Amino acid sequence: MNRDLVKALQVAWGLPEFRNGVRHIVDLDEVAVLLAALSVPDHDHEVERSLLSLLRSALDTVEIREAVLLLLEQDEVRRPLVAAAVEPLADRPGLAAAVASAAEDPAVRRELRAVLDSTKVRALIWQAVENQVSDNRLGLIHQAAVLFVLHRSVRRLAWAVRRHGVLRESRRRPDDPPPTL
Repeated sequence: MNRDLVKALQVAWGLPEFRNGVRHIVDLDEVAVLLAALSVPDHDHEVERSLLSLLRSALDTVEIREAVLLLLEQDEVRRPLVAAAVEPLADRPGLAAAVASAAEDPAVRRELRAVLDSTKVRALIWQAVENQVSDNRLGLIHQAAVLFVLHRSVRRLAWAVRRHGVLRESRRRPDDPPPTL
């Protein structure tokens, strides 16, 4: 797992507001063990699956979702998370820059909050994640279309990230020449 992601999770875990938000719902010892396992370079992929499962159950719990969304407002947590997200995009610097720019925009974060507050949207997002993990490309495309067509909050989020060039850059292939001015 990416070191920046582990660093962000460890910083988040050190924030009292985050820990207080999840203390009564999550086994803190289990999370601490999971974070320690993630920090080992050659950890088992089962650890990542456990983290994904924990994340899914966490986002379905109001208190934990609020604690996680609070972290996106914290520069010291958000920036390492963004660095972890864009690291695999080293061959696509335009996309990496667009994603980083969008993450710093309060309007994008506000729309992300609106998307995650919807139970139906979260369920569709998890179905899309499961389709991605199982390499079901058609199912993934279907879920994305349903999300976009049926949920205004998803359209607003798409528009917000579009302003930063995320959609344009995600369509560009790594070997395409950079845009000219």
